[in-house]
This record gives sequence, structure tokens and C-alpha cells, in this order.
Amino acid sequence: MTGSDPPSVSRHLPSGVHEAVRPGCALLRLETTESREGVLDGAWWPRSRDIGAELPALLSALTVHLGPVTRVGLDTAAWEELPTRIVVDDRVVHIDSFPVGDDTVLITRGDQDVFSLLAIPPHATPEAARAAMAQAVRADNITRGKQILIDTGSGQAPSD
Repeated sequence: MTGSDPPSVSRHLPSGVHEAVRPGCALLRLETTESREGVLDGAWWPRSRDIGAELPALLSALTVHLGPVTRVGLDTAAWEELPTRIVVDDRVVHIDSFPVGDDTVLITRGDQDVFSLLAIPPHATPEAARAAMAQAVRADNITRGKQILIDTGSGQAPSD
């Protein structure tokens, strides 16, 4: 945090950030320009691979910023037990799943407006997750999600 930041604004994800954020909240960054020229529109760092536990908080947060979400596209290899739909904030959201292996989550608002989020692996270190999220939200980013995870070390399991 810098001296000019309000007390509630932090420039860094602290160690133990998953534990510090209460359950039901999403760790999410969105690209804030209207141009949407980058490859990705944001990044999400879930706590686990349990989509039933993780997706409601993400969709609630996105609805606040984007409006109602109608569909979510997920990689079948990245998540446990994928449902075909989920109810969030009294709205049915359809879930599509494909074996793409690209570390992204596709969010559809309305009929055709699609947002692409980089999914940071739950086991990523705070430093790696922070670096991957920062790269993903850059308006000039042309790097695909999988490469961002490789470049930042976010896709590697922590060493014991």
C-alpha cells in the first residue's frame, strides 16, 4: 500500500489471501478500459477446483459489474463435477464445458457479449497469482492464459 492509497486499497495480495477473504467472496480483477482490446478481460483466483462452491461468488461479483450472466464456459479438465446449470441470485446460468485446456472461463452476458477470464490455479502462490492477474488485465495484453500461467509460475504446484 502506498501513502496516497485509501486504507482499504491494497496494491498487493497478502500472503494467505485465500484465508483472509471470507467464503462466498471472489478474488477477481477486471480490465477497466472500455476498449476490450486485450486477449483477456480479467482474471479469477478460486480457492478450489469445486465449481459448485466457487462459481456462485464469481457470478454474483460479475453481475454487479457486468449485469446478468446467462452462460459460463469451462474447461472440463480444470474442474470437479461440472453441472449443466446453476442458480445464482435467483437466475439460472447455463454451464457449457469443453476439454480445451486453456485456463480460461468464458462469461456470456445477454445473447452474445462474451468476457474471457484467466482462471488462476488455486494452489498458485500469492506472488504468482498477483503477477498473472496483472498481466491478464492489461489492455494491451496479447498473451494467452496458458502462457501467462507459465511465465508467472502460477501453473506450477508449490514445492514442499
